[in-house]
Amino acid sequence: MARFRPTRQLTSQGRLPREVVEAMRAELPTVADDVVAAIIAGVPSYQDALSGPMGETIKMAVRIALDGFLVIAPRENDPRTPRAPALDGAYQLGRGEARNGRTPEALLAAYRIGARTAWRLLSAIALRTGLSSEGLADFAELVFAYIDELSDASAAGHADERDSAGRVRQRYLEMLAGQLLSGAAATVVDDTAERAGWEPPSTLTAVLLPVAQVGAVIPSLPSATIELPEVPDLAGIALLLVPDLHDAGRAVLLRTVSGRSAVVGPSRPWREAKASYVRARRAQESGYDGDTERHLVNLILSADPEARADLRAAVLAPLAGTRAGTAEKLTETLRAWLLHHGRRDEIAAHLFVHPQTVRYRMNQLRELYGDDLDDPATVLALTVALG
Repeated sequence: MARFRPTRQLTSQGRLPREVVEAMRAELPTVADDVVAAIIAGVPSYQDALSGPMGETIKMAVRIALDGFLVIAPRENDPRTPRAPALDGAYQLGRGEARNGRTPEALLAAYRIGARTAWRLLSAIALRTGLSSEGLADFAELVFAYIDELSDASAAGHADERDSAGRVRQRYLEMLAGQLLSGAAATVVDDTAERAGWEPPSTLTAVLLPVAQVGAVIPSLPSATIELPEVPDLAGIALLLVPDLHDAGRAVLLRTVSGRSAVVGPSRPWREAKASYVRARRAQESGYDGDTERHLVNLILSADPEARADLRAAVLAPLAGTRAGTAEKLTETLRAWLLHHGRRDEIAAHLFVHPQTVRYRMNQLRELYGDDLDDPATVLALTVALG
């Protein structure tokens, strides 16, 4: 168990007479109950605290704190003063409050109210037992310095728990990302999402970008975005799985990552996020960036390079008997003819040649291909092969 180490020591050099301490100890249970009641009444988020297990923790922390004070009060102040149980109790209280979702502001407000209540009740006891005005002033300094230490310990516990919970959640989210990319069973994925406290969206969109750019992009993305700091086999590249990016949301994302060497996959149902990742990764490996939707034709044409090479060789077989230079010019003309739907002037402008040259070359191609240039299946094969 972590132990809080105070950064400040109690400053009072006085001590309470034994008879004053004993009088306070006799009324300690009542004082503790009144302090708890004042906190619950004064801090709205604590009004239902006693209804659950945390209620007993709060009561015990108050009792330990008051008892610890009464151990300190009769002693000369020095570093050996035994405050560890009270400080550890305050530290654990802070962790518990973080787990229960209460803010550090609520916790510190509870300390302020508790300190005022404890001071009012304990100072009344001290006056009844004859403590002098000078002693009362020292007593006030002792009380509030002690409360400062306890509140510091609780604040440290709250921060540590919040940081620890954040790290645990991040580990679960990274595990979830890995499961989505590997195609794990739906039951496994759902269980991890629940453990991470992650509410599944309708869709996820994969974004690949350099690790150095993540910090600049994340603040502009939905809080439910999953970050995988390192993508397997892609050095220096991070993966973001961004929820529910549709229409305007996608446009905002594309503006956010513009100029950052990012690749944005398509939106897919969240359990099918792997498909978005695969698309983005193929685009990234092919040297494309930005929106993969702009590169669909090229991604399709490059899906099976060997098959495309075989298709190209097959559809260009009629040119095999021509000289290399002629075959190259005819291939360029054939491609332009397909792209411009046979419009001679546009083909000529595309190739930077005279329209008569286009006519001449197309006559050559028709001699080589015959009626196949009018066959839809041949035209489709040529379009794919030469695209």
